[in-house]
Amino acid sequence: MLKNTGLYSQCLTKLDPSKKMLITTINAHSYNVAKKDKEFKIALLKSDVLIPDGVSVVWAKKWLSGEKVDKIAGADLFYYELNRLKDTGGKCFFLGSTNATLETITNRAKLDYPNIEVASYSPPYKPTFSDEDNEIMLQKINEFEPDVLFVGMTAPKQEKWAYSNLVNLKVGHVCCIGAVFDFYTGTVNRAPGWMINMGLEWLYRFVKEPKRLWKRYLIGNAQFIIAIVKEKLVKEK
Repeated sequence: MLKNTGLYSQCLTKLDPSKKMLITTINAHSYNVAKKDKEFKIALLKSDVLIPDGVSVVWAKKWLSGEKVDKIAGADLFYYELNRLKDTGGKCFFLGSTNATLETITNRAKLDYPNIEVASYSPPYKPTFSDEDNEIMLQKINEFEPDVLFVGMTAPKQEKWAYSNLVNLKVGHVCCIGAVFDFYTGTVNRAPGWMINMGLEWLYRFVKEPKRLWKRYLIGNAQFIIAIVKEKLVKEK
């Protein structure tokens, strides 16, 4: 099961709890996808906060600009928000995944954070949502008015949905956290703390699911490195 490692960056404490925000993450894979998916690229660039969820992004930022940033995983954001809400007695809403997964998440969250009100909704599994689908999703969320909305529909679908519907959402922070839903239920285990500290979380996931992730990490990471090298060469001309 996903554990609270306490490794989340102090940068998260700068998030304004009183402000409506779209918070997304970027790693090498999402960078590659965004280069081909214009709608996804816009959703990332227009986010209020774009978190570097990957050592490759941290390395690229340092190499291109000399600026050091912290790696902040979606799981770190997840626990930061829940720990923040437990002190205020806030509300969180889980959108995405199956009813069975959401039931497990809700039951566990109620045990781990009894001061937090929890609600959820499982949208239909389809490439794009109809107007009726969106209306139901917005109604469920807005009736609850959560302080934090966790969206777990995998990238880039979750980011594009959150960005396009943000103006109609009665929420505080909207956090696109994808695989964290599975981490929290124990369906997928997150890397141990020492691997996270060493920047090897990607390797742990690759070893666990090589057939599914080999293209993302082997070919995708090579494509990312080539793109960053090209950008560096352009900047130095």
